Amino acid sequence: MLKFQSRTKRVKPEPTIALINIVFLMLIFFLVAAQVAPPLEQGLDLVETSDLDGREPPDSMVILADGTLKFRGADVTPAQYVTVMQEETGELAALRLVPDRELPAVKLIEIGNELRAAGVETIRLVTERSLESGS
Repeated sequence: MLKFQSRTKRVKPEPTIALINIVFLMLIFFLVAAQVAPPLEQGLDLVETSDLDGREPPDSMVILADGTLKFRGADVTPAQYVTVMQEETGELAALRLVPDRELPAVKLIEIGNELRAAGVETIRLVTERSLESGS
């Protein structure tokens, strides 16, 4: 009598060890390659800025929530702003805009397009950055 051995299917294990090794090597690489910032001097107290009044940067155009453009306290058009900045600096490399939080994005894009049409190369938006966490 011949006996046949039944073949059992062997399930291949997933390559989790290889994945763990790769992740471990990446961790070591980033730890070695990372630059750690030097600590601050002992006894140094940083300046508190939470009570400062917000002011727009010099030579920036403010855009109010209703779309009104202000430059140095006066109402202006994008073309007037470009003309003044070109006369003062001699170039239109980068202009700063300070938009109101409630300004519709469509209006901001329209103003940006007008500035581009007037020859502005770079438009920088000035925004508020919050350093508080959890608020």
